[in-house]
Amino acid sequence: MDEEILIPMSLFAAIFGMVYLYFSTRNKERLALIEKGADASIFNIGKKSGSSWKVIVLNLAFLLMGIGLGVFIANLLDTYTTMDDDAVYPSMIFLMAGLGLYVGYTQTKKALDN
Repeated sequence: MDEEILIPMSLFAAIFGMVYLYFSTRNKERLALIEKGADASIFNIGKKSGSSWKVIVLNLAFLLMGIGLGVFIANLLDTYTTMDDDAVYPSMIFLMAGLGLYVGYTQTKKALDN
C-alpha cells in the first residue's frame, strides 16, 4: 500500500471514530435515563429554540466587517505613510478581526440576555 494514502485514511478513520463514539455514547446515556424513568424533557434543558444560527451569523458578520475594515485601514496606512506594507496588512487585519470578534461576542451576549 502506498504511504500517501495512509494519512488521509487515518484522518478519516479518526474523525469517523470520534463521531461514532459521540453519538453511540449519547444514545446509550439517553436510553439508560429513559429506562430509569427520567423525564425526556431533560434533554432539551439549556437549548433556546433557533438561537444558535443567530449567534453564528452575528459573529461571522462582525468578523468579516473587522477583516474588511482592517484591509481598508492597512491600505490607508500603506498609501499615506512610509510604513512597511509587509507588516501593516497582517497586523491591521488581525487587529481588526479580533476587535470584530470581541464586538460580536458582546453583541451576542447582549442579544441572548434579552
